[in-house]
Amino acid sequence: MAEPTVFEKIIAREIPAEIVLETDRIIAFTDIHPQAPMHVLVVPKTPAYRDVVELAAAEPELLAEMIQAAQAIARERGDGGDFRLVFNTGELAGQTVFHAHAHVLAGSFGEGSLA
Repeated sequence: MAEPTVFEKIIAREIPAEIVLETDRIIAFTDIHPQAPMHVLVVPKTPAYRDVVELAAAEPELLAEMIQAAQAIARERGDGGDFRLVFNTGELAGQTVFHAHAHVLAGSFGEGSLA
């Protein structure tokens, strides 16, 4: 059996996190290395999916729930509800935790941000 990911440990409350939203199926918490003034991770509680591609293929309704949570978090904590939603898929794309998750970023992104 594989070692639990850091996200599984947060879900199990083995590692502390600043939880900003939780339902039966997802959890959202602040990123410990924020890349924007507001940086929250939205994570399905199931470890069954390594990335968003696997999640979308198997449970698109869970992915939709994650996106709705991201929007609610951005409305509550962000700049007027505007936000960036990032899914890193694969090691070469910057994914470091192989448990599907979304990065919700809001705030000033400065010059050179993606359009």
